[in-house]
Amino acid sequence: MQLRHWQESCATLAVKKFKLQKHFMALATPGAGKTVMAAAVAKRLFDANKIDYVVCFAPSVAVLNSMRTTFSSVLAKPMHGQLGAAGGVYTYQYLASSKKADWSFLKTSRVLVIFDEIHHCGGDEPELANAWGREVLRNLGSHAKYILSMTGTPWRSDLAPITLASYIDPDKTIHCDYVYGIADAINDGVCRLPEVVLIDNDKLQVNEETYGSLKSAIEHSELRYSELLADSQALRYLLTKAVQQLSIARQEQANAAGLVVASSVREARRIKHILHSEFNQTAVMVTYREPSPQAVIENFRTSDTQWIVSVSMVSEGTDIPRLRVCAHLSLVRTELFFRQVLGRVLRLMPRVANNKAWLISFAEKSLLEFAQRLQQDIPEKIIRFEKEDSPASPEPPLSIGTGINSSQNTKFQALGESWNCYTSEPEESLANSALLFSLKGSYRQQVFSIFQK
Repeated sequence: MQLRHWQESCATLAVKKFKLQKHFMALATPGAGKTVMAAAVAKRLFDANKIDYVVCFAPSVAVLNSMRTTFSSVLAKPMHGQLGAAGGVYTYQYLASSKKADWSFLKTSRVLVIFDEIHHCGGDEPELANAWGREVLRNLGSHAKYILSMTGTPWRSDLAPITLASYIDPDKTIHCDYVYGIADAINDGVCRLPEVVLIDNDKLQVNEETYGSLKSAIEHSELRYSELLADSQALRYLLTKAVQQLSIARQEQANAAGLVVASSVREARRIKHILHSEFNQTAVMVTYREPSPQAVIENFRTSDTQWIVSVSMVSEGTDIPRLRVCAHLSLVRTELFFRQVLGRVLRLMPRVANNKAWLISFAEKSLLEFAQRLQQDIPEKIIRFEKEDSPASPEPPLSIGTGINSSQNTKFQALGESWNCYTSEPEESLANSALLFSLKGSYRQQVFSIFQK
């Protein structure tokens, strides 16, 4: 098996460190190939007669199926957890909910336990941990021979400690034994170059007040981001940009596809209808309410369908390499979710001209900050336990490079259109609003080409 340079380096270091320590934490950016690296570690430990079994845990069924296939191929044995298998792959949900699970064999056998996206397990004490973290601490952490934890986003939105992780004083940042960040992956040709496009307008009127940006309007008026996402004209404008970008991508990659992350099931259905009826695009929808969602994802992975519309089922771990464009229309605006969604469009396909990917959304304050910090693998603001209510930072002037790390190229493009809209279809979980707003100035789009020289 031919490993990428980082996979070889990380696997070698893990096996070496397992001679001295029980737990190895690896940070590798989404799309870098963590599963193959983990399978290589398992194979080397088997070959050295250091383990009897390997047990893997994944955050979703889609990731479980991918891990099972990869490990079975690398180890040349099944991973179904039955007689003759090298081990098994399970979801964290199974770990916490199954009444039939018997982990006592961990005490009598030498077992490598692998946790994919370990940040889903929160808490460093059983009494304070979430359900998944509690089971890891009680049943697995103490008795496994070796533990390999992997993550692409090594923090939690609630700022709780990640289960089994070590933290460095004084700021409690997480300690990783190996780090392979997004900049490394792009330089090595492992991941696509991301371009984040955030759409704004320079004359936004809310009731009788006028604001120079969406960020300013949301901060200083009654306008809510949910109202913007629910507006039909706002939605159509952003989808126009996303469809245009996918059309450009399909000129070099015929099966290139796009992902829409919607704010609700209702919005997902509306977006799918608009893509079909107004943009003449082929699209499928995958939500927890749809029948056989995993089958829809699997079919989409190898089809020629242009768009997959979801709420959150394609936000993490799902491997669809042909995805090139993402329209981020979710109400969830955390840095963890932002990076997970971006990661869905970063995985390169071999022998295909597909070295660039796009995430398109609105220039909301949090999303602007996340784009500006994208070059940091562990953002400086993400620290354990310390929740801070920092004062609102002044709105950056609209000029190239202002307030942004010099490694980024940020372009501002005036689009010269008007956008008049009102909140006729608010988010289903919110009360109807009589707020009247319109965007009367010129569009501009802030383009963050984070790693482009």
